[in-house]
Amino acid sequence: MRSLIGLRLWLALSFSLLLGGCGRPPLQQQESFVFGTRVEVLVADESPEKGRQAIAAVLREFDRLHRAYHAWEPSELSRLNVALAAGQSAEVSPELAALIRQAQEITARGDGLFDPGIGRLIGLWGFQSDEFKPQLPDPAALAAWRAARPGIADLQLDGLSASSRKRALALDFGGYLKGVALDRAAAMLKAAGIRNALINLGGNILVLGDKYGSKWKVGIQHPRQPGPLATIELADGEAIGTSGDYQRYFELDGQRYCHLLDPRSGSPVADTAAVTVLINAAAGAEAGTRSDAYSKPIFVAGAAGWRQMADKMGVGEVLRVGRDGRIQVTAALAARLQFIGDKPDIEVLP
Repeated sequence: MRSLIGLRLWLALSFSLLLGGCGRPPLQQQESFVFGTRVEVLVADESPEKGRQAIAAVLREFDRLHRAYHAWEPSELSRLNVALAAGQSAEVSPELAALIRQAQEITARGDGLFDPGIGRLIGLWGFQSDEFKPQLPDPAALAAWRAARPGIADLQLDGLSASSRKRALALDFGGYLKGVALDRAAAMLKAAGIRNALINLGGNILVLGDKYGSKWKVGIQHPRQPGPLATIELADGEAIGTSGDYQRYFELDGQRYCHLLDPRSGSPVADTAAVTVLINAAAGAEAGTRSDAYSKPIFVAGAAGWRQMADKMGVGEVLRVGRDGRIQVTAALAARLQFIGDKPDIEVLP
């Protein structure tokens, strides 16, 4: 599967860069495995100890968020799903209530193409697991879900009491929580007096400040070829994220089925390999959340509708790679990409 790993973002940092500039302390760096992926926090600060303590606090918060809102292991979110399946209401924490409201707003903005309320559908396709079996959902169960078409809009909040008339509704924040965690990390680092940092959650990246006077640089890899497609420098407060068909998927009879599902059809998206979006600093405290969540409806919209959906979501910097190998990028993002080697055939759109 490693040879098929597709468009992803990684830190364009060599060992020499980790050493910092002349007279500068080395970057403080810690890694962990949470949200089902590798996470990494780097801090460029004159006080290594302050940096290490701030990073440790961020990683603890990542772990808390992961455990609190896990979709299929015991958590506050899974307990809510059990209550909804039983036709019961449940009291939720103020934090979860705020996440639900935010997710409902994002879902409405994206015409329901990103919907954290399709948890049961995700489970039917086998993606609520650490390992994916190459098998299709039970046809009757899939037909029943399609007939019900539950979504997060069907969840009612009365204060902190959550309920739904649709028992097939189940929440899964897998396409949303990493972005929330990015914003939470940025706020924590700023509160700790850290002004220069890079936060990487499995390819969803948010940066603060710079790296001892140089901009943070990340790379974008082609989904079906080894090596980077291009690199890009990020400014203070910017976030970049990718949705792709290359990490969570299975193959059956020569066809790839990825975890990115179209709520309209109840099936995996078949014509898009990856979508990368860059969210500028104007998004403020929601830059990370948008970098994670906004790529989903653009991905699901597919070849025919991704550009219109990007406009609707207010995202001007987008790169899309189709399953057919076609690479399309908005002019705003194309102007910032630095290509390595021969420039590939790319369609630049206004």
